[in-house]
Amino acid sequence: MIFNRNVQSRRQRVIKKELSVSVKKALSGITKGKKEIYLSVLSGLLLTCSFPKIGADWVAWFSLVPMLFALQSLPVRNAFYMGLITGVVHYLTLLYWLIPMMETYGNIPLWLGSGLIFLLALYLGSYFAVFSAILKKFCAQPLSIFFLIPVLIVSFEYLRTFLFSGFPWELLGYSQYNRLPLIQISDITGVYGVSFIVALVNGALFIVLLNLTRGRWQDSFVSNKAAAGSAALTALMLAAVILYGNQRIKTIDELQSVSPAAKISVIQGNIDQSKKWESAYQQATVDKYIRLSLSTASESPELIVWPETATPFYFLSRYHLNLTRQIQEGVKRSGVCFLVGSPSYERKGHEINYFNSAYLLNPEGDSTGKYSKVHLVPYGEYIPLKKWFPFLGKLVAQVGDFKSGKKGSTLKWGENRIGIQICFEVIFPDLARAMAKNQAALFVNLTNDSWFGTSSGPYQHFSMTIFRSVENKRALVRSANTGISGFIDPCGRILSKTSLSREASLTQTVPLMKIETMYMIIGDLFALICLVSASLYVVFRFIK
Repeated sequence: MIFNRNVQSRRQRVIKKELSVSVKKALSGITKGKKEIYLSVLSGLLLTCSFPKIGADWVAWFSLVPMLFALQSLPVRNAFYMGLITGVVHYLTLLYWLIPMMETYGNIPLWLGSGLIFLLALYLGSYFAVFSAILKKFCAQPLSIFFLIPVLIVSFEYLRTFLFSGFPWELLGYSQYNRLPLIQISDITGVYGVSFIVALVNGALFIVLLNLTRGRWQDSFVSNKAAAGSAALTALMLAAVILYGNQRIKTIDELQSVSPAAKISVIQGNIDQSKKWESAYQQATVDKYIRLSLSTASESPELIVWPETATPFYFLSRYHLNLTRQIQEGVKRSGVCFLVGSPSYERKGHEINYFNSAYLLNPEGDSTGKYSKVHLVPYGEYIPLKKWFPFLGKLVAQVGDFKSGKKGSTLKWGENRIGIQICFEVIFPDLARAMAKNQAALFVNLTNDSWFGTSSGPYQHFSMTIFRSVENKRALVRSANTGISGFIDPCGRILSKTSLSREASLTQTVPLMKIETMYMIIGDLFALICLVSASLYVVFRFIK
């Protein structure tokens, strides 16, 4: 009896001990898991902080490091989830302004709009997830991470530009739009080259910190030699890029000083989007734009630019002859050329095709050319997969089911040609490049960012336009309904800009340049090299 009690007591002690160990392990795992989640969330928030409105661009240089530390000892599946957390947090905080936009202008309930933005963030975040999983799966040595991080970042940014219609909103390199010497490399590599450099610094910093803290990647320590080598190589590349940038700025400034120039005015009507398409406000809208245009007479502009869909009707349509004639009379009174954003349509038999367009008018008020938007907004200007999913509706009720114009088309203006980008077309590098190759001496971005209110949206949108100037070495003129309107020179300097949510007219002299940059010749070759290199590396490691 006593023997049985002793055995039972020993068993209970063993069970308690095993239970205690199990609980401690579980608590340790939970605590560790929490730490990794916190690090992943931190990376997502740091990435967002590096873009406007916050605009702490210096944060981008170490924004990926917390996530990389979170991946250290995780299996591949968990690494995937940590990357997904970083991506979802980043895009939810970056694109938050889409939720009130859909609620206000799309009549979409808050809960549904939030769900849709979460799905978008989930899709965009999946690029970070796959990025993290590849690092864990195929990088056994810390030094291989250093080389693979920037290559993978560029590869996924390039894919994001084209997959599923493309949404290259605020790629990593865009965070540096104010760093003029750094971003001049874009006239060779596009914005992807700047993303590469920023990601490279993140990788080098991670390697150095791993070395200093005696941390491991998988089961490997970072040697002093590897840490010093990655830091030295990064510093050398960064110095070369900045040296190139400073020299390039000097060269382009010299070319600007001897190039022909034009004085241009942009008009910012600040028209309330919720009232814009109501017939009762059409006359007031036309009157305001004409008044603001005539107010620039003392500055003697050669071209006056109105924003996207500045005319809340079909310009030159026989159904709106009275309003059309009023605008043409205003043009005659000013005596200069106008570029006017307007919806348009064309009849083809029994079919009517609608376009988001811009008309170039001569001083007599006659149209000398029309550009129609090429890259349309999914569910805003057209319905993807409409043939298979006819029940899908548009998110924005005020716009039509538009057709695309011709890529690369430009408008002849005197002895020069103008390349027009309407709304978010300006975030697609290949569209601006096609126009520059088609002899555009000037870029004009017409947009209506009133959808975004005074959120981060307009600031983010404006920051990306700078790279189209730098890549092609063309001045860019921007006219936005509620702002930000402004002028950017071929080196990416912001010459002048307006504030948000106020009516304004702004005049500036800009150079008309027709030089050919390396980016215009080779396009996205740099990004393609990164994509092919990453693919070959993954295939090789997988086979091995």
